[in-house]
This record gives sequence, structure tokens and C-alpha cells, in this order.
Amino acid sequence: MQALILNQRDGQTHAAVESLDPASLPEGDVTVEVDYSSLNYKDALAITGKGKIVRQFPMVPGIDFAGRVQHSKDPRFHVGQSVLLTGWGVGEGHWGGLAGAARVKGDWLVPMPEGLDSRKAMIIGTAGFTAMLCVMALLDAGITPDHGEILVTGASGGVGSTAVALLHQLGYQVVAVSGRETTHDYLRSLGAQRILARAEFGSGRPLEKQLWAGAIDTVGGEVLAKVLSQIHYGGCVAACGLAGGFTLPTTVMPFILRNVRLQGVDSVMTPPARRYEAWQRLARDLPSSFYAQSATEIGLAQAVEYAERIINNQARGRTLVKVG
Repeated sequence: MQALILNQRDGQTHAAVESLDPASLPEGDVTVEVDYSSLNYKDALAITGKGKIVRQFPMVPGIDFAGRVQHSKDPRFHVGQSVLLTGWGVGEGHWGGLAGAARVKGDWLVPMPEGLDSRKAMIIGTAGFTAMLCVMALLDAGITPDHGEILVTGASGGVGSTAVALLHQLGYQVVAVSGRETTHDYLRSLGAQRILARAEFGSGRPLEKQLWAGAIDTVGGEVLAKVLSQIHYGGCVAACGLAGGFTLPTTVMPFILRNVRLQGVDSVMTPPARRYEAWQRLARDLPSSFYAQSATEIGLAQAVEYAERIINNQARGRTLVKVG
């Protein structure tokens, strides 16, 4: 089978598609024939070596995949069953989905929800799963469509674009933040009612005019600080990214004086029950048009090139990798 394999030489990461003996797959309860994987920002960091993502070499990247069970020691999964996986350190410390097959723990797998197949599941992928967890965080905080506009930062990326589509489908008024004017038509097609420039979200005062009932932030840093200063009293920000920095240059004022909630969202170690609920919601709540609008499909041989595009902010939406 073919696999994208990362090796490290002289402190540099080298990525190449090579033939791989299936017998060399790591230990696990279930072996899955991979149909589709995808490229996420974390995958791009691993493939390009721009981030300290990979914990050991050689490594097969790919933090998510979908396919069919080839062999199972886990009674919950049978041969031929369609399954998907996101997170759990796959593609970082355990060989991932950018290969013809993957062997993993059964606890990490999710049965394919009704209404999805491998291709649709990986158009959603880790990014869409994270977006759904962010939407669920807003719902848990009691933020409903009648409360006002919801801001989505980094809206043209995988998480942001899925969040825009989900929120619009659920009846929210969505305001998207994007640094690229070329993405505006795309974001409007997903349901964004207004689009703001990334440049508007630099440093500011600890408290500013209350503009947003809630927000999904995929950027972090100064952008998140600015967003927090503009949230309505009792609002919520679901934060899931740090591409703009991991520091938070703000004060306690939004949290104390305006009762604002900052909800961190992690998709890697999400407990199985919450994970299953999110995937059921995704199958139900994403509009069918999303699958045609938001994905660029590539082959395994193009993964390195597209990883560079993601790092250089030249990609839009989701990058789907056809493996099988």
C-alpha cells in the first residue's frame, strides 16, 4: 500500500509517498482500509515541519480518516463496517490516515452516522467536528438565534467555514471575519450575512461596544482579546485555535463586568459520548450544499504541496485526500 511517510534528518522533516508493508502498521484492535483522509492545519504543520507536532519518526501523518474495517479484535466493530476517526493523537504519536490502511484502538473509532459516507465524513473531518463542538458550546451556554449576531473568526478556514454553514443552517445571523477578500463570495454562499476584515481585530480597549451575542474564535491572540471585549452581557466565546498566537492580551473585565464565558474547545480527547453526539448533529445539521461548496479533493501525491498552501494561507475550506 502507499503511505505518506515523515522522517527527520539533520533536524529537518522530510515527507514522501512510499510503499509500506501493512505488516509494519502499529499495534491496535482494529485495522481500517482508508478511503479518505484530509489535511488540517495540524497536518500541515507536521508535514512541513513548521510545528512540533510529530512525537516520533518515522510517522504517517493524518489526524483523521474514514473507511471500512478490514480486521477487528473489538466486538463493537465488524469486517466491512464503515467507521471514522478524528483525534486521539493519531498522526502525531500513532500512525495516521494518510495511508492505505490504519491500525488503531477500537475506542478511538466512531461508527459512520446514518446519512454520511467516507467522503462526506472527511469533507467534515477534524475541522468540521471541532466546529460542531464550538456550536454545541454556544448552545450549552444558552445562546440562541434570537440573542443576536454570532461572530466567526478565521472564517475561510476549515473550522470557520463549517461553523458558518452550521450556524446559518440553525438560524443564526452570522458575521464572518476573513483576511482575504477573495473568500467573501464563498463565505456568503455558506451563509455569512456580513464579512469583516481581519485588520479590524487588532489590539483595543479591555471593554468596547457590545456587538456579538457569541463568537467562535479559531485564531487566538489579539483577535480573541478584541472579540471578548465586544461580547454582549452573558455571552459566550468558544475558542478552539491559536494560529494567531497562544497569549491572551486581555483583562478580567469582560468576564466579571459583563459575565462573559470563554469556553475552550478541544477535539482531540473529546469523550466518546460527546463525540458521538457531535457526529450525529453534523449528519443532521449540515446542509447538503456544504459538501459541494467547501472541499478541494486531491490525491495522496499532492498532500505535501497542499500542506504548504495551508501553511501559507492559500487554501480555502477543506482539503480532502482520496487515499483508497
